Amino acid sequence: MSDIATGPSASPGWLVWTRLIRHRLALASLIFLLVLLVLSLAAPWIADWRGVDPTATDLFRRFEPPSAEHWLGTDDLGRDLFQRLLDGGRVSLLVGISGALLSAIIGALIGVVAGYLGGRLDAVLMRVTDGVIALPMLPLLIVLAAVDPRKIGVPVEIAQSETFSLYRIVFIVSLTGWTTVARLVRAETLSLKARDFTRAAKALGARPERIMFRHILPNAAGSLVVAMTMSIGALILLESTLSFLGLGIQPPAASWGNMLTGAQELLQQAPVLALLPGLLIFLTVIAFNFLGDGLQDALDPRSERRL
Repeated sequence: MSDIATGPSASPGWLVWTRLIRHRLALASLIFLLVLLVLSLAAPWIADWRGVDPTATDLFRRFEPPSAEHWLGTDDLGRDLFQRLLDGGRVSLLVGISGALLSAIIGALIGVVAGYLGGRLDAVLMRVTDGVIALPMLPLLIVLAAVDPRKIGVPVEIAQSETFSLYRIVFIVSLTGWTTVARLVRAETLSLKARDFTRAAKALGARPERIMFRHILPNAAGSLVVAMTMSIGALILLESTLSFLGLGIQPPAASWGNMLTGAQELLQQAPVLALLPGLLIFLTVIAFNFLGDGLQDALDPRSERRL
C-alpha cells in the first residue's frame, strides 16, 4: 500500500488549485481578469502618475492618435481614452461582481429554504422563481431602469449622484441572476439533506436554520461559486446593454456600455472608440465563462481523469 499524501498537496484547496491551473483556458482567463481588475482599481493612481484627468475635456485635442501623453489617443471630447477604459472597467466589473454576489445571496437563501423545508413553501418559492424566469428580462429591466427615482421619494441630490446610479444598476441587474442560483441550491439541498451528516445533526437536536446554514450551504459552496462566476459575465452584458440604451450608468461617469453609446455615431470617423470598449466587454465575458468552466471541472473530483 502506498502512503497517504500529507501536507499542502493533500488539502482539498490545493487539489482544486492544481486542477484549475491544468485547465489552460481557465488559467489564462484568471490571469487576464486579475490584470484587468488590478488596473481598473488602480485607475485613479495611474491617472495621477501620468498626470492625466480622464474627465477633463479639450475640444482642441479631439481624436488624437496614440502618443506618449495619450497612450490610446483621445475621444470626441478630447479625453484620454486609456483612462476612460480603465474607469469604465472599474464600474462594469463592480456592477458585475456586486450584482452576482447579491444574486447569489438571494438565490442561496431561497434555494436552501425551499429545498430543506419543502412542502407548500417549496412550491410557492419555486413557482415564483419560474415566474421570474418566464418574464422577458430585457424589457423588464428597461422599465425598471427608466423609473425616475425622484418620483418615488428619493431626494434630488441623491437621485442625481453617481453613487446612487451605480447602486441602482447593481440592484436592477441582480433581479435577474438569482433564479438560476436558487434552483441550483435547491437541488443541492435536496441531495444533501438526505446525507448521513445532515440526519445526524437533526438527530442531535440541531435547529433547521443551523442545519441549513452550517451544514448544507457550506457543502453547496462549490456549485454556488461556479454559478456566481458564470453569472458575472451575463450581468456585465446587461449593464452594458442598459448603459448603451442610456438607462444605466450616466455620464460623466464612464462604463463600457455608455462609451459604446457615445461612439455609435462616430464609427466611420473614429471606429476605435467603439472597438476598444466592445472588445473589452467581449473578452471579459468570455474570460468569466471560461473561468466558470474551469472551476466546475476543478471542484469535481471526477474531472481528474479528464484533465
